[in-house]
Amino acid sequence: MNNRAFSENKKHLAFGMMRLPMKDGKIDNEQVCEMVDTFLESGFNYFDTAHGYHDGLSEVAVKECLTSRHERGEYVLTDKLTDAYFKTEEDIRPLIDSQLEACGVEYFDFLLMHAQNAKNFEFFKQCRAYETAFDLKAEGKVRHVGLSFHDKAEVLDRILTEYPEVEIVQIQFNYLDYENVSIESRKVYEVCRKHGKPVLVMEPVRGGNLVNLPEEAQKTLDDLRAETGSDCSNAGYALRFAAGFDGIEMVLSGMSNMEQMKDNICTFSCNDGDFAPLSEKELEAIDKVVAVFGSMGAIPCTGCRYCVEENHCPMEIRIPNLFSAYNSKVLFGKVDPWASFEKITNESGKPSDCIECGMCEEVCPQHLEIRGLLKKVSELFE
Repeated sequence: MNNRAFSENKKHLAFGMMRLPMKDGKIDNEQVCEMVDTFLESGFNYFDTAHGYHDGLSEVAVKECLTSRHERGEYVLTDKLTDAYFKTEEDIRPLIDSQLEACGVEYFDFLLMHAQNAKNFEFFKQCRAYETAFDLKAEGKVRHVGLSFHDKAEVLDRILTEYPEVEIVQIQFNYLDYENVSIESRKVYEVCRKHGKPVLVMEPVRGGNLVNLPEEAQKTLDDLRAETGSDCSNAGYALRFAAGFDGIEMVLSGMSNMEQMKDNICTFSCNDGDFAPLSEKELEAIDKVVAVFGSMGAIPCTGCRYCVEENHCPMEIRIPNLFSAYNSKVLFGKVDPWASFEKITNESGKPSDCIECGMCEEVCPQHLEIRGLLKKVSELFE
């Protein structure tokens, strides 16, 4: 299966360098180097980073583990222009130059306008960010200009109408969010197709939520494997769902260890060197898994950490960690999260410390009502 729009991109799996392996509080460069080499040796070549990932150290890891160790033609590199790091049009070029230097490259294959929504799109327009990116493309510092998106479908339709020169769109797309009224994955995807834009998929396993499943959902996939004789992993089903739609250029996976990488590589190498789209029977099983999640009241947080990075929480509440503990309790009934709650809040704020400033909600890609959800977490744990 080959529906890619850019010939330089190999296969359909991308290495998202957002959740890299850690050791002693730092990125484990030794393991990242091994993962990068395995990824390239297996015939894949697309890498994705951003200036804010790992508190600014993801780009450094790109240089130390990828670009300084491999020839430029061996890989495709995407970076992003993020509104937190510029205030005016004049700030953009120096910022991109610093990102190029941090990554150790002379050009980015793709530059994405990062995390576009109705609010920051107006800021990007005010700063002529799109126009500057197109100028950088003309100068050879960027080969392709795109955007990553977190909002309603109608907002994306407006952006692509105003800037038809945009070449590619990165969206959150997975089977749990496909009909989600807050994320609108299906509708956003359909807008991309309407405008003829290739799609980059982020959060295909929803921050790991589609790997570690509730008991009933896990049984559904276990029964499917027993019936079909498949050895596809939970992550594999999620990745194949996302990759199976027309116009999908790449599916990003934020791989955190070699085990995840090998599993993902297997998923995208088992069918004549690429992935196999889900069968009708597999899609029926996925629908059952979605129904299980819908009945259990979990918080749909992906752990992206936008809400706590860049000083978005003045009370230093570790929101994603607390939501993860809450979900573990309601989905799996585990006792461990109670101890985790104490560990999480030992040196940071409790959910009841929330002053309801709303800063976290302004940057949440999932459009979660975080202030109200923190009250639910407080009721459960405090």
